[in-house]
Amino acid sequence: MRETMTSGTPPRGRRAARVSAEERELAILETAERLLEERAPADISVDDLARGAGISRPTFYFYFPSKDAVFLTLVDRLVAQADASRDEVLERLAEDPAARWREGLQAFYETFGAHRAVVRAGAQMRAGNEEARRLWSSVMESWVSDAAGAIEAERARGAAPPGRAARELAIALVSMNERVLYATITGEPPALGENDVIDVLLSVWLSAIYGTSDPR
Repeated sequence: MRETMTSGTPPRGRRAARVSAEERELAILETAERLLEERAPADISVDDLARGAGISRPTFYFYFPSKDAVFLTLVDRLVAQADASRDEVLERLAEDPAARWREGLQAFYETFGAHRAVVRAGAQMRAGNEEARRLWSSVMESWVSDAAGAIEAERARGAAPPGRAARELAIALVSMNERVLYATITGEPPALGENDVIDVLLSVWLSAIYGTSDPR
C-alpha cells in the first residue's frame, strides 16, 4: 500500500520552516493591534496576546516584559514613522513653507489615522500608567523642540517676523495638534471633519508663525 503523508508533516529530507524572533515579535504586535480594535488595553491579557501570536505564555516573556510594553511599542513604532516624515519636511521648509508645513501635518495625520486603535489605547494608558505618561511627554518634547527650531530658523532667514518665544509658540501649536488630531482620528466630539482638519491646523500654524496664512 502506498504510504501517504499526513497534513502538516514536512517531506523527508526537508527542514520545517523556522519562525524567526523578529517574526514572533511582529506576530505579538499585530495581535495586540487587532485586539485593540475590539477591546481596551486593560481588557487584553498576556494569554490573549500569546495565543493570538501562536506562542506560549513563557515564550511571550522572552520578547516583552509585560502586555503594556507591547502596547507602548506600538506607539513607539507610530512615532518613529511620523518622525521620519517630519524630519524630511523640516529639512526642506525654506523651499515653500506653506506646502512643507502642510506635508508635515498630513504625514502625522495619515500615520496616526491609519492606526486609530493604537492612538486610542495610548491615550487610555496615559491615564493610569506612569511609563506611558513619560513616553508621551518625551515624544511631545521632541516635537516641541523641533518645531521651535524650525520657527527660529524661519525668523533667522527673514521669512517669519519676531514674536513670542519660539518654544512658547511651539508648545501651544504642538499641543493643539495633539488634541485636534486625536479628536478627529477617534471621532471624539467636538471634532473637526476629516476633510477639514489639515486646512484648519495649517491656517493656525501659518498665522501664528508668519502672521499670514499665505507666506511667500
